[in-house]
Amino acid sequence: MKVLLRSDVEGVGRTGDIVEVARGYARNYLVPQGLAIEAVPGVAAQAEAMQRKRALKAASDRSEAETAAAQIAGVVVHVTAKASDEGRLFGSVGAAEVADALVAQVGLEVDRRQVVGDVVKDVGSHEFTVELHAEVAVPVTVEVQAEA
Repeated sequence: MKVLLRSDVEGVGRTGDIVEVARGYARNYLVPQGLAIEAVPGVAAQAEAMQRKRALKAASDRSEAETAAAQIAGVVVHVTAKASDEGRLFGSVGAAEVADALVAQVGLEVDRRQVVGDVVKDVGSHEFTVELHAEVAVPVTVEVQAEA
């Protein structure tokens, strides 16, 4: 059955795409959830309008991500944590702590899922990557210090 997707559906397609799916999947899930409508012959113009709107939103999101990337480029984020005398942390510093530090020190709201990097278990300088958009990623240096 051909359907026009009204929003992005993981593994099926994106907004405005006309895709072929199983009749039961369309009738029992996509249409009742409002994720798709049946692709009747006159729906092609609506699909084009949805795709244009999606393209404009993607361009807008990318420009906003590039602006935010310029804001955090070259910034060193400082995080303090309890550590032993040898420099090993009693806990760890991960994506959530880096996201919180970016909000506190730079003023940039970043979801922890956008922060990519290994969990840090010792004091020192470490690299994380902040993925602001599918095409915009910024490396961030995180300086982990022992609490006084």
